[in-house]
Amino acid sequence: QLQVVESGGGLVQPGGSLRLSCSTSRYPLDNYAIGWFRQAPGKEREGVSCIGKAEDNTYYADSAKDRFAISREKAKNMVYLQMNGLKPEDTAVYYCAILLIQDYCSASMLPSDFGAWGQGTQVTVSS
Repeated sequence: QLQVVESGGGLVQPGGSLRLSCSTSRYPLDNYAIGWFRQAPGKEREGVSCIGKAEDNTYYADSAKDRFAISREKAKNMVYLQMNGLKPEDTAVYYCAILLIQDYCSASMLPSDFGAWGQGTQVTVSS
């Protein structure tokens, strides 16, 4: 079964930083576009960022622009989401997933285009 694993969440004060990691031991992530999503209580899952098979292909939601950065470390088969300047409204469970329909990111992507969802990692931003 295709599934990725997220890690790196935690409790952080407003203005703080976290780095989330997405990994799997089953297949090379660099063959795929990888997306990060988040879901807050009572809200729909929303896209945060995506990195294409070509690393210069990236996408950020407006809420993530200028604060978050997505990257790959091919040697470790990892995709990271560096989150800086965290705000209370960033509090959510964060998920990564594989884009199934294409190997590049675009603004028209939907959560239903992704698969191999992990269990998520909780990010809480609070003082």
